[in-house]
Amino acid sequence: MNSISSNQPLTSLNIFSGKGVQMRTFHITWLTFFFCFFAWFGMASLMPIAKEQLHLTKDQLGNIQIASVSATILARLLVGRFVDKFGPRLVYTWLLVICSAPVLLIGTSQSYESFLLFRLAIGIIGASFVITQFHTSVMFAPSIKGTANATAGGFGNAGAGLANITMPLIAAGFVGLGFCTHEDSWRYAMIVPGVLLLIFAFIYVRYTKDLPNGNYKDLGITNKNKENTFMLAIKDYRTWVLTVAYAACFGVEITIDNFAPIYFVDTFSASLKTAGICAGIFGMINIFARPLGGIVADKVGKIYGFSGKNLLLALLLILEGIGIIFFGLTHQLGVAIFLMFLFGMSLKMANGATYSLVPFINPKAVGSVAGIVGAGGNIGAMLIAFLFKAKAVKITKNVIDESGVSKTKDLIDYTNAFYVLGIIILITGIIVLVVKLLVTNEEDKPTEYE
Repeated sequence: MNSISSNQPLTSLNIFSGKGVQMRTFHITWLTFFFCFFAWFGMASLMPIAKEQLHLTKDQLGNIQIASVSATILARLLVGRFVDKFGPRLVYTWLLVICSAPVLLIGTSQSYESFLLFRLAIGIIGASFVITQFHTSVMFAPSIKGTANATAGGFGNAGAGLANITMPLIAAGFVGLGFCTHEDSWRYAMIVPGVLLLIFAFIYVRYTKDLPNGNYKDLGITNKNKENTFMLAIKDYRTWVLTVAYAACFGVEITIDNFAPIYFVDTFSASLKTAGICAGIFGMINIFARPLGGIVADKVGKIYGFSGKNLLLALLLILEGIGIIFFGLTHQLGVAIFLMFLFGMSLKMANGATYSLVPFINPKAVGSVAGIVGAGGNIGAMLIAFLFKAKAVKITKNVIDESGVSKTKDLIDYTNAFYVLGIIILITGIIVLVVKLLVTNEEDKPTEYE
């Protein structure tokens, strides 16, 4: 059993402890990741104001949404390679500094084109996930890597939820203090997450280390003696299995976050408040469901090894797909909320289970594997966004507005999109299961990070 004061990976995770470089790094990295997600999704709840002021159309809003997740794909691939070569401490610091610029400057946008470019650039901050997963992987022993990764990921993802709740309040605060009008409040509000990124850049470089026993530079780990970890990662078929799996769970998570509110409003005639609460329930599941996926995966791994974790992931994806299919078929709001909770549990546990496997694909290429798999999640989100544009059914209904007047309103029904998505996820889970059953000659015993 490693003590907290040692310079070796820890064999246990005590989230209430901050002692030792391992636990200090764990808390700093998930907090940094939390505010990266806060900055990434900071504009989400402010979009109604920006939409009105910039006169954005429905198609333009769709393009902005796709752009916000597209840049993350390439960024995660590059950052995964960089973190293997230069270490997580410096790479995270530079990522935070670079991404603070578009977050701070998006408020200067005066047109759809400039807003789109800034939103695309902000998406690069999503690569922070790769560094977070790498850093927690190297700070903990194999028996606890899944739990540590999933806990850091789940806590960090909650930053998006906090952004949805607090950014409108921050905008209103600037208006109340007389700094701006309501129309310009979104511009001033985005200064807050930009400044937070710079603050955590300082904290990260000052108070973390690359490895439990020191930084890359101090340990003599240089670029010259590092293998091409990206090539090591892409040559292993298991990297691609996890990439597809992550597209089927994290990619769906981003989709639900973006489309659930309008789905509940337009399909079930729910109020904006009710729809917001329903979408909030889905987001809050992250706090415990993703860590639970990592914990269960670690326990399964101790008994059945890598193969057992892979089987768990396949079953979670199958359950997720079945849940989404029935979610798309139901016509009752209460049942839909219940099904969303059920498939949300499977989905977020699958997120955690996926990254409990990542550190064991190749111990020499943890960053590159994490980057490729993480990029897969955003590729999934981007492709699913196109699916929803194609499968969205426009309907016209007579609705009663807040003043009690009957009006004809155009609504969007995503029922077909959710049904088709569920089938795709179900098939993906079956494919992961078949690959696991066909290939049985892989080493199951976990290996210490080198």
